[in-house]
Formats: sequence, structure tokens, C-alpha cells
Amino acid sequence: MSKHLTPGTKFPDFALPDDSGALHTLSELQGDAAMVVMLGRGEHCPRERQHQFEMLKFQQWAPVAFTEMVTILPNDLHDTNKMKIATGAHWTYLADVDLKVQRHFEIDEYTDIHHAATVPHTVILAPGLVIDKVYVGYWYWGRPSPYQLWEDLQDLFRRTKADFDPTTAEARAAWKAATQPAKPKRSRAKASA
Repeated sequence: MSKHLTPGTKFPDFALPDDSGALHTLSELQGDAAMVVMLGRGEHCPRERQHQFEMLKFQQWAPVAFTEMVTILPNDLHDTNKMKIATGAHWTYLADVDLKVQRHFEIDEYTDIHHAATVPHTVILAPGLVIDKVYVGYWYWGRPSPYQLWEDLQDLFRRTKADFDPTTAEARAAWKAATQPAKPKRSRAKASA
């Protein structure tokens, strides 16, 4: 397992520029949602481009499923933007120009002597940047498909959302308690009159 990528621990709140140069923290991008973070190998890699292309299907589901997506590449802004445009993605791409993420997790691809490549990882984060599941994609088949992510997020939401099944008595009672107007308190003056 890669260093610091252990389920149940917190993913660091890195601040990185997007493909246009605007700085973002991961917590800002996540908000209260779940998040899928793809730590990509780099713009030079055809396998990376193919996996990002495959995630276009997942991109269609994420907005209606309270799930954010982020790709972090070990590239400058130009190459990060080039990858985003080449794949047709609409989710956030961040440039890890100084390799902060790669160094923190010790996921430099030491077998690539030509690029500052990252060993690809896909990380599913519960709200609060809590690591829920990690995929290692050094071999292409180690990367998750959109359908595997669907199952992983289904499991995460089942465990973390009390109203995942809104037909339960507990979910109904919680909704009723949260939506009923508070009863006005009787004043002592009226009660004694």
C-alpha cells in the first residue's frame, strides 16, 4: 500500500492550481459531497488518456449523485489543460507542478526514467476528505471502471447516509423531527391566568 493512502485516514487538503491557474483546496472542491480523486500518471501517457476518457461516463452520473471528481496530474498548467481538452472532461483538473502530492504519498513511478510520472491511484473520499477506498493503477486493469466506482460509492453512501433507504422507520422519524415546526411554548403568565 502506498504511504499515507490508508482507508480511514484523512487525505491532505492540498492547494493546487487548476488548468487555468486558479488555486483550489481539495476540501473546497469536495464540500459536503463524496469525491473521486484520480492521481494520474501524466499527460504523456496513452493509458492515462484512455482512463480519463472512460471516466466521461462517470462524469454524467456524478452531479446527480452528490459526488465530485478531481484529476491531479504531475504536469504544468499547459499539459494539464491539454489532457483535459483531449479527453473532453468537465470536472476539475489540478496541476501538481512541484510534485507535492506525488512526494507526500511516495508514488513516483521510479520505473519511468523519462518522465516525472506518478503511479496512478484512484481514491474514493468520504465527506471530510476521509479515504474510503484506494485503487492502484500501475497496470491498466488496476484502475477502476465507472461501474466499479458506482458500486464503491453505493457502499459508501449506504454506510454514511442515514436516509439511504428513506422507507425505514428511523429515516421517516428523523425527517419528521427535522421538518415539523416547533410548538410554541406556553408562557407562565398565560398558564396562571
